[in-house]
Amino acid sequence: MDRQLLSAIAHRDHPIAAPVSAANLDRLLRRAALPEGARVLDLGCGEGEWSLRALELVPSSVADGVDISPHAVSAAERSAAARGLSDRLSLHVTSAAEFSATEPYDLVICLGSTHAFGGLTETMDAAAKFVRPGGLALVGEGFWDRPPAPEIAEAFGAYPDLAGTVTTAESGGWLTVYGHVSDLAEWDEYEWSWTGTLARWSADNPGPDGEQALAVMREHREMWLNGYRGVLGFVSLLLRRV
Repeated sequence: MDRQLLSAIAHRDHPIAAPVSAANLDRLLRRAALPEGARVLDLGCGEGEWSLRALELVPSSVADGVDISPHAVSAAERSAAARGLSDRLSLHVTSAAEFSATEPYDLVICLGSTHAFGGLTETMDAAAKFVRPGGLALVGEGFWDRPPAPEIAEAFGAYPDLAGTVTTAESGGWLTVYGHVSDLAEWDEYEWSWTGTLARWSADNPGPDGEQALAVMREHREMWLNGYRGVLGFVSLLLRRV
């Protein structure tokens, strides 16, 4: 079964697609204080919840959403249509690393998709190419809240701690102007939604696809509950280009 389809199914009940509550998503976007006519770029947009909410907060703004998954982009198209935002959101099925634009943006969003560029440093370098002078980036990234077990560190890679993550984000000419560290309740809501949606889908779709979805869910839940829960943190940073 297509892994992109599995991911799209898993995120159906949590389109924010990160351990961030709707209230804190709003808080982060409001802190951006986007101007009238703002241009927003969402790299790794998934179902488009971040860019769609930005469009709702600034009715004169426009956005581009970029994702490699056609399943996620289709979900974003449906959500934009349901919210009357289709004419202000342009969606692109392509790699975030290969996307190009002719005009700069006021805000570049990359929440939980830094892997598309190879890491946080590379993501900030990419954002710098898209944002206008003095513009903003809203980037979400994992960090180790406490030292992980060796097998968890091997599975996730060499994340720094929170201080190291902020330092890395700022190293290429950026200044952090706001941030949000996800709490355990936000993590649990995200993970229970992810695993629960896959579990329900697998029960409703018996056969090889359902069995694969169930196996993926169980593997993910095991690593979460007995591995990174309370160990892996997530920070959303609002940074200004300086």
